[in-house]
Amino acid sequence: MKKNNRQTGTRMEQTAARWLESQGAQILEQQYRSRHGEIDLIYQEDGQLVFGEVKFRTTERYGSPADAVDLRKRQRLVYTAETYILQHGLQNVPVRFDVIEMTEQNGQLYIRVLRDAFRPGE
Repeated sequence: MKKNNRQTGTRMEQTAARWLESQGAQILEQQYRSRHGEIDLIYQEDGQLVFGEVKFRTTERYGSPADAVDLRKRQRLVYTAETYILQHGLQNVPVRFDVIEMTEQNGQLYIRVLRDAFRPGE
């Protein structure tokens, strides 16, 4: 079960990356890992460095995909992003955190980007 979820997650991250590129984003990293955690997608868009968390759900019975990005997850994303920023010398680049929601309804995949979904410290 866990492996299948990971495979689905990876497939959805790749789909999200292709979709974002089609919308003009430049993908810099996929599945970036540090000791704090993982960031699904790191990309540049509109002069900003964006850290994206991809969330896929086949049903919204337990809430929207973005609801899964709780305070603990947001904190890990921020710490991981800080590591990336320091490693790449990007301290003066504007940054934002997006949640890329992906849902499936009647065999159709829907993508919605919640731009600037949260700010560090929230």
